[in-house]
Amino acid sequence: MKTKNLLAAGVAGAVVNYLLGWVFYGMLFKDSFPQPEESVQSLLMIFLGCLTLGLFMAYIFIQWAQISTGTTGAKAGAVISLFVALYYDFFQLAMNSEVTYQMVGLDVILMVVMGAITGAVIGAVNGKMG
Repeated sequence: MKTKNLLAAGVAGAVVNYLLGWVFYGMLFKDSFPQPEESVQSLLMIFLGCLTLGLFMAYIFIQWAQISTGTTGAKAGAVISLFVALYYDFFQLAMNSEVTYQMVGLDVILMVVMGAITGAVIGAVNGKMG
């Protein structure tokens, strides 16, 4: 495996995912989801979550699927994000009485869009690095 591709594509994907999360969850749909208190630690944990997803997608793209284009990356990123979002949101529905079906539906849509864009970036970065 090309470690430099994994790190570069994974970090690029993490940064894009983090910024998209800020735009979608922190600005555009802020009133649709409960907002935790912002702190340096919570922002760090959110970034670490984005980094985990970015590296996970990059690993799949590079090691298993040989994805090296933005278009294929977008498709794969959308599918991966769909399943991750459903997994997470079903558990939220089971354990958090404040979560509604409307919140789950919106979250799944946002995650698929974010995953497609993140996947496109990861695929493109991997392709550029050869």
